[in-house]
Amino acid sequence: MSIDRAKTARGAIAGAVAAVVWAVQQPIDKRVFDVDYDDCELLGAAVTDGPGVVPAGWALHTLNGALFGAAYANLAPRLPLPSWARGPAVALVESTAAWPGTAFIPSLHPRGERFPKLWGSAPAFAQATWRHLLFGVVMGELERRFNAPEVEEVPPSYEHVVSTNGHGSLENALVTITPVAGPDEGGDDAE
Repeated sequence: MSIDRAKTARGAIAGAVAAVVWAVQQPIDKRVFDVDYDDCELLGAAVTDGPGVVPAGWALHTLNGALFGAAYANLAPRLPLPSWARGPAVALVESTAAWPGTAFIPSLHPRGERFPKLWGSAPAFAQATWRHLLFGVVMGELERRFNAPEVEEVPPSYEHVVSTNGHGSLENALVTITPVAGPDEGGDDAE
């Protein structure tokens, strides 16, 4: 399998943009789902503490999105799904597969005690599903547009109009003549 670097880079951009959209809307979905969980904070708090958590978290979250988008750009054409469904499907599969890992946040994360209990929480699972669905839709659509096959401008063919002699086609020049009904055939009779 060969990897097209330009296609991969465009996929990475799509993934990074989708990750930023995800992060920007988190304050809204925290209120909707009533779960005070922030993915950027989780990532940032894994590598630092204090005021550096937010910038580190945003950077790591955007990087994760870019890596996911780069991989997706190479995987998407091989998926037996309509192009509009590929991004959401891949993101939701990843979310569902990774969800059991939330059970280990309190014990394995360096600052796990800061975060709400996610494993076993239906609202938290719904929130994660929403976030991944949003990410998948944005990333999938951007990647599809960024990596759309280039359509060559094909000049119109006039072959059906012009014959090889350069004077046109006799078949297209003939006009079908419809006979006009005469007096014996039910036309207007002058009696």
